[in-house]
Amino acid sequence: MSMVDPSIDYLAEKVDSKYTLVILAAKRARELTIPGVNSAEKEVSAALKEIANDTITYERTKNV
Repeated sequence: MSMVDPSIDYLAEKVDSKYTLVILAAKRARELTIPGVNSAEKEVSAALKEIANDTITYERTKNV
């Protein structure tokens, strides 16, 4: 089993919930996916690192 770097606990501090973290990472990973191109780093890993580095952020549009 491999460890996630950055850690999930660290990433959870960057967002308001783990659900938001998953959605944010998934959306960014889809943006990074380029058909026919194999990158050295997996898209989800790259998205998580961007969240950890505050390269990408989110804005809550609704309060439920």
